[in-house]
Amino acid sequence: MNIYILNHNYHYELENLVRLFYPNEKINVIRNSDTFEKPYILTEKSDVLSAEINVGDFIEKKTAPVCDDNEDERMLCELVYKSLCKITAVTPPWGMLTGVRPIKLYRSLKTSKGEESADSYFKNGLFVSDSKINIAKITEKVEKKIIDLSRNNSFSLYIAIPFCPSRCRYCSFVQASVERSKHLVEPYVDLLCDELKYTAEIVSKLGLRLETVYMGGGTPTTLSAEQMNRVLQTVNSCFDTSTLREFTVEAGRPDTVTEDKLISIKENKVDRISINPQTLNDSVLETIGRRHTALQMIDAYKLARNVGFECINTDLIAGLPTDIYESFVSTLDRICELAPECITVHTLAMKRSASLTQDGTPINKEDAERTAEMLSYAEQKLFDNDYIPYYLYRQTRMVGNLENIGWSKKGYESLYNIYVMDETHTIIGCGAGAVTKLKSPGGTYLKRIFNFKYPYEYIDRFSELLSRKNEICTFYEK
Repeated sequence: MNIYILNHNYHYELENLVRLFYPNEKINVIRNSDTFEKPYILTEKSDVLSAEINVGDFIEKKTAPVCDDNEDERMLCELVYKSLCKITAVTPPWGMLTGVRPIKLYRSLKTSKGEESADSYFKNGLFVSDSKINIAKITEKVEKKIIDLSRNNSFSLYIAIPFCPSRCRYCSFVQASVERSKHLVEPYVDLLCDELKYTAEIVSKLGLRLETVYMGGGTPTTLSAEQMNRVLQTVNSCFDTSTLREFTVEAGRPDTVTEDKLISIKENKVDRISINPQTLNDSVLETIGRRHTALQMIDAYKLARNVGFECINTDLIAGLPTDIYESFVSTLDRICELAPECITVHTLAMKRSASLTQDGTPINKEDAERTAEMLSYAEQKLFDNDYIPYYLYRQTRMVGNLENIGWSKKGYESLYNIYVMDETHTIIGCGAGAVTKLKSPGGTYLKRIFNFKYPYEYIDRFSELLSRKNEICTFYEK
């Protein structure tokens, strides 16, 4: 699909919008061309806004008056959106909204113009469905109470463990298979502890207040119990944890969960863990490259309960290859019987670097419809079981242009998930692939500091990485 851009700079939103309808096609953005190759979408801003769609046997041209830059961008997208809905017979549930953080947008509109105006803009300006507006409204209210806990000097700490037993076929995160990178794990842990100590000195000097800690990956529980203990002890001994509201470790893959690791995690003041099956269908697990069974997940969950964990999250994915509606329903029903405090329901996202995408697995209309039915069932089931939606976000190339929602029992919402998605306060990242996002106190400006992505890079260039951490001081001292 070719998108021709004449006399405007709205290419980013238009490209993302077109991808909603043509997720499997290569999209070319071409500026100021005199010739147009089919299939194409020709967009122009002159004395009027115009969008011409020429796809297959379908040809349509729409125009609208010029207004101002923000409205012109929205209106040009609207012209394209309405034509593409007609051509494809697809009406995305989130309308032409392509952003990652719809709740943040909704909150901004609600704060500045009121709830009624926010509802109207989502419905009539972005064509979001009533059901998605409703879930956005509920989620925003839950988030707001937690966001209000944050202060100008608050921050959260993210710790990256970039190792996994194997790579899942849908995964695009930077991580290393332990089978191939086992020799890197011990030196990585040593340097990670050094980075944590160095970071703790910086935040202490600046008087920053630690609100949450989140250890993710990868799969943190690929570390041994001793290695896990070392990292967690470093956090507890070097940072001021007197203000800490939440400490999370992703146990992630059930095949990495052992009693000694769970005991180590529990003894280091961690109060929230994630054990993530993605599905309880063994054949689907095999298809997506997970090296564990449904029974192993249930055993790991029960083991965590026996060790004493009172807040457990489980991740599920709707729309996995070979999964069907009845299988997803069975998975969710069985998870609800376990009664975890949190259940996160993701929609499959076909990331470019994931092996599913590389292997040419397409996203089709039937997949989107089936996944939407899965999410609809999940919403009703979880409401009926007294779960509430506490955070919501979206990703590019999601099946059906749907969403990921974190559900929790009241009082068990993950603060870190809300803070990172809302960009409420500074998030300081340690470890390979971690990104520090510095937020100006009382403002909206964000500065990013990137750690090296790969474990070998992190190890080889560690002194350079530490020097980047000094930018935190420079940012706050300004």
